[in-house]
Amino acid sequence: MSDEPEFTDKELEEARLLFAGPCDFVLGVAGLEQLPDADRNEVAFAGRSNVGKSSLINAVTGRSTLARTSNTPGRTSELNFFDLKGTDGGSPMYLVDMPGYGYAKVSKTTREKWNRLIKRYLRGRPNLRMVFILVDGRHGMKDSDEDLMTMLDDAAVSYRIILTKCDKSKKDEIEKIENDLKANLKKHVAAHPHFHRTSALKNKGIAEFRAIITALR
Repeated sequence: MSDEPEFTDKELEEARLLFAGPCDFVLGVAGLEQLPDADRNEVAFAGRSNVGKSSLINAVTGRSTLARTSNTPGRTSELNFFDLKGTDGGSPMYLVDMPGYGYAKVSKTTREKWNRLIKRYLRGRPNLRMVFILVDGRHGMKDSDEDLMTMLDDAAVSYRIILTKCDKSKKDEIEKIENDLKANLKKHVAAHPHFHRTSALKNKGIAEFRAIITALR
């Protein structure tokens, strides 16, 4: 479910053990002064409103209600921190669910506030190992995704594209999106060279995505 080499059984099992352990909501951050101590590595999930961030987080953690899902775009309004402790005795890490960017049924003032929070967090968090930019597998990259990628390039923050809802695309449609994406990634200096394809609904690519996250712990 990706354009990268397959993971070994050992890597998949290590990831399974990590995500089999406790993963709890810590706090919602509306301002940078509320951020928890940067005492462990963390990864952040970014994407356009309604791209499926909460559904993917729930699928990866194996918990149906860890991250709140909604049919209404723009429901995540803070940086939501989840503490992933694991069962293998290794170091814990934070998973960070970010407010969606782009379209959202909120006021312009609220959108601008969210965007400022997102940018300041991404540029200034020293323990942030990777930003996962979620892109709808039915529609491909949008201008707002490109804007975020360029900002992360300029800030030298590593990021990786994760395609969502890939079960809802026809084969020829997803192939075109992936070919365009491969060409686009070559233009961005902070982008990981490989993207990853997922479906939270069909549980496709989830075990491998856990392995991707585990390697960043």
